[in-house]
Amino acid sequence: MEIPYSHIDAFTGTLFAGNPAGVCLLDSWPDDALLQAIAAENLLSETAFLVGSGSEYELRWFTPATEVDLCGHATLAASYVLYRQPGSNPGPLLFHSQSGDLLVSRENNDLLFLDFPSRKAEKITCPDLLVRALGARPVATYASRDLMALFDSEEEIRALKPDFSLLAQLDFLGCIVTAPGDEVDFVSRFFAPSVGIDEDPVTGSAHCTLIPYWSSRLKKNELLARQVSARGGELFCRDKGRRVKIGGRATLYMSGTLHI
Repeated sequence: MEIPYSHIDAFTGTLFAGNPAGVCLLDSWPDDALLQAIAAENLLSETAFLVGSGSEYELRWFTPATEVDLCGHATLAASYVLYRQPGSNPGPLLFHSQSGDLLVSRENNDLLFLDFPSRKAEKITCPDLLVRALGARPVATYASRDLMALFDSEEEIRALKPDFSLLAQLDFLGCIVTAPGDEVDFVSRFFAPSVGIDEDPVTGSAHCTLIPYWSSRLKKNELLARQVSARGGELFCRDKGRRVKIGGRATLYMSGTLHI
């Protein structure tokens, strides 16, 4: 089996930044074990697998350890690959996924917007395990699919040095840490050691929770965000009520063929 494959840096306009994702274009679905083996071999935070044609595809995402229900940067990467294909339709792309139907549209040639479900978080009591894992106590803690810890400043977010073995024990897919940004509306980092990703460079799906929180707090529907990991990435955010739009750029690092 030969599988067309691309390695894309997402949520960045330059190489060696943003979040790298693998994109595999399939004719039909093989066994899940093969998808997981490919993702583990790629050793990227996510590999996206697509089956379809034209502007409509089934889409799945795998980390090196497991399948996940939603991934922003790999969806952005997959869309970037599809829009670059000869004869591609400039209109929206439709993806059928575990998180429902997802639309991606292109604006100003190089900016792609993901239309994702909003995941509003509920305020909860801060778990003692979270404080020990982060080595710092957040000013507030919220829960959706992920645990979100709020801090006062970007400096605190950048300074965090989590204990990933403790974070992996939390009963959430991942842990978002966030604060007001010095030069953008808000900053964040994202940790998900329970699914094989200690720190994800740029996390689109986490912004399904971040956008409604910061939109409500800052009283604005359009926001600029930055994920302040070592690689870093920029996200253009829009709060649409039950949906959020997450915009970003992408760039091609490598393309070729997997021989299975």
